[in-house]
Amino acid sequence: MCKAVRARLRALVCGARAARRDAGMVTSEYAMGIVAAVAFAVVLYKVVTSGQVSTELQDIVKRALDAQM
Repeated sequence: MCKAVRARLRALVCGARAARRDAGMVTSEYAMGIVAAVAFAVVLYKVVTSGQVSTELQDIVKRALDAQM
C-alpha cells in the first residue's frame, strides 16, 4: 500500500511540474502577440478612416441624431 501511495504522489508531483513548465507565454510570444495586435489596429484604422467608410459612418451618425422620438 505504501508503494502505491508513493507512486500516486510521484505522479501528481510530476504532473504539477509539467503543467508549470507550459504555464505561460515566453517573451518572444508576447512580442509576436503585440506585433499582431498593432498590425490589426493599423489595418482597422486605415479601413475606418478611408473615404467610403468615413462617409458611411457620418451618414449613420447624422441619421441617428435626426431621428424623431
